[in-house]
Amino acid sequence: MQLQPYIFFYGRCEEALEFYKSVLGGSFEMMRHGDSPMADQVSPEFRNKVMHASFKAGDAAFMASDGASAKSIDPEAGNISVSLTATDRVEGERVFNALSQGGNVKVPFDDAFWGGKFGMLDDRFGIEWMITAP
Repeated sequence: MQLQPYIFFYGRCEEALEFYKSVLGGSFEMMRHGDSPMADQVSPEFRNKVMHASFKAGDAAFMASDGASAKSIDPEAGNISVSLTATDRVEGERVFNALSQGGNVKVPFDDAFWGGKFGMLDDRFGIEWMITAP
């Protein structure tokens, strides 16, 4: 399995990616909300914001997003999720179900429009997990 931080910037993702690129070097790829099948699920003024991005500089890597709406970043509330890519769908579903015990499922583990399966949950310790499987 591959584990990566997933950072939410709530409206400032592209600015943050450019900043980290200037500091760390590397590159990033991104998809905007308006370019996805989920465009109608965000406000029109947010459709040009980043739905998903991946950043890589040498061996350092993270994923990022603006989330679904803008808000102030509250250090007490956090803005980082843990993204886990399972080796296959069976393992992804097993891990998702185990982590969700005593927690809160936000997005059920199901088919994703980009292919494979995806689900999101808060575990019983309040950690947000995003599980993906091919």
